Amino acid sequence: MSRRNPKESGIETLSGVDGAFLNLETAATPMHVGSLHLFETPAGFRGDFFASVRHMMASRMVPVLRRRLAGLPLQVANPVWLQDEIDLDQHIRRVRIPKPGTWAQLEAVVADLHAELLDRSRPLWMLYVLEGLASGDKAYYFKIHHAMLDGQAGVALAGALFDTTPDVVPARKRKAQLVAADTTAAAGKPGTLALAAAAFRHDAAQYVKLVRELPGVVRTLAAIVGNSVKSSAGRARGKAGSEQAVDLGELRRSVSFGPRTAFNVAITPARGFATATVPRDELKAIAAANDATVNDVVLALCSGALRRYLKRSGSIPRKSLIASMPISLREQGNTEMRTQATLSLVSLATNVADPVKRLRAIRDSAGATKAVARSAKSVIPTDIPLIGVPWLLGALASVYGRSRVVDTLPILANVLISNVPGPTVPLYVNGLRMTGYWPLSIVEHGIGLNITLMSYAGKLCLGFVVARCAVPDVRHLADDFLDAFEEMKQVMQKPARAPRKAAAAKPAASRARLRRPPVVAIAK
Repeated sequence: MSRRNPKESGIETLSGVDGAFLNLETAATPMHVGSLHLFETPAGFRGDFFASVRHMMASRMVPVLRRRLAGLPLQVANPVWLQDEIDLDQHIRRVRIPKPGTWAQLEAVVADLHAELLDRSRPLWMLYVLEGLASGDKAYYFKIHHAMLDGQAGVALAGALFDTTPDVVPARKRKAQLVAADTTAAAGKPGTLALAAAAFRHDAAQYVKLVRELPGVVRTLAAIVGNSVKSSAGRARGKAGSEQAVDLGELRRSVSFGPRTAFNVAITPARGFATATVPRDELKAIAAANDATVNDVVLALCSGALRRYLKRSGSIPRKSLIASMPISLREQGNTEMRTQATLSLVSLATNVADPVKRLRAIRDSAGATKAVARSAKSVIPTDIPLIGVPWLLGALASVYGRSRVVDTLPILANVLISNVPGPTVPLYVNGLRMTGYWPLSIVEHGIGLNITLMSYAGKLCLGFVVARCAVPDVRHLADDFLDAFEEMKQVMQKPARAPRKAAAAKPAASRARLRRPPVVAIAK
C-alpha cells in the first residue's frame, strides 16, 4: 500500500498491486482508468467552461494529483511517489469534436484519448475539455493511472473536486486526508539511496506480514471448505444450508475456464468506447422481485447483451462465458488513494436463454463468489512484496501480448465487468449541473472487452471500453445491453399480448431514450 515516512522527505511507497499496474503496462495495454462527464448549460450560456474546469483543478489540487514517479535503477523494486509541482498547461487541454458534433463523434474522440499512454515524467493524470457538441452541452474526459487509485478512491477524489450545489462558493470543507498540505516534502529531492531504502523497507515489511498471517489464511480456507461441505450435506438431507455458506457447485461453475470468443485475443492499442444510461430504481425493482441485488441484475443484462452480440456475429457458445469482477476490500469510511480490491470470477449463464432463469443462475453464482470473498476478506492481501520482480513483470507482459501465447492459454475470463457505487446527489462545476458520469476502464491481452458501471444521482451510467480488434463496433454492444434491459422489464411486467409490430418497435424507441441524454441524441 502507499505509505509515507516523515523522515523520508515525502516519499510514498507503492503497494505491490499498484506497482503491478505500472509494470504490466505496454503500448497496447495502457493501465489508466477514466471518466466522461457531461454538463447541461442554460439557454444563452456564454461562460468559459474551460476556464471553470481549470479553476476547479487549480483551487482543489489534492495531494494525490501531485504524485510523480521516481524509479529505481534496473527496476529492482517498485518506483516510489514524490510530491511535485503541477503545470496545468501540461495536464488540462482543449480538444475539438469534429463537426457536426454528434454523441457518436464524442465517444470516438474519447476512445482515441483513452488509447494514449500517460507521460511518466509527470504526475499520471490528464484532463481534456471536449468542445463542439452540437447540443451546446459541455463535457470533459479525465484519466488517471490505476496505480494511483481504484474506482472507489476515484469517487472520493470526485467528491473533493466537485460542488454538490449549484451555488458558486469560493471554498468548502474537504476531507482532511485529501487536502492535508504536504508538510514532508523537503526543498531538496531525495537521492537514489533514500528511494531504494524506502522501497526495500516496504517490501521487507510485507514479507514479514505475509508470514505472520499465513496461519490465519490456512484457518480461513479450512473454515470455508468445512462450511461448504456442511451446507452441501444439509441440502442433501433436505435442510437449508447456512446463508453464509458457499455452494461448491456454484463456485465450480464460476471458476471453471470460459469458452474462447472473439473478445479473447491479443489486442492492439486502438480503442472503442460507447455509453449507455438506465434508471437505477427500475433495476432495484427487478432485483427485489427476484431476491437478487442490483449487481446481479446488471450482470444478467450484460449476459443478455453478450448473447445478442455473439448470436449476431456467429453463435452463442454452449459453455457459459465467465466475467472477472472486482470485489472491494475497502473498509467503511476508508478513502486512501490506493487500490484496495481483488478479482473474482462469476459465471454469466450465457447458455441460458430465458432472461429470468439467467438472472437467478447468476444470482446464485455471484452469491457463492461473494460468500467466499466475505469469509476470506480479512486474509486477502491488498499489498504484496515485489523486490526484484518489476523488470520480470514487464518482460512477461510483452511476451503475453503475442497472439500465439494468448491463443494457446486457457480462458480464465471472457469479459471484465465492474460496478462502482458513485455519488448519489448531482454534482456541479461553477453552477453547471453534471448530467452524466460514464466510467472508462482497462482491457488486456486475452480480454478485449470491459464494461464498467457507475451509479450517479439515480442513474446507472455504463461505459463500454473495447479493443477495436476484438469488438469493431462497440455501439452495437451498448445497444444490445439496452435491448436486454427492455426485454427484462417486459418479462417482469408480464404485459398483455400486443401486435407483433408494436412489440418490436418498443425496444428501439426506448433505446433511443435511454442510451444518451435527449439533448445530445443526434442522428449519427
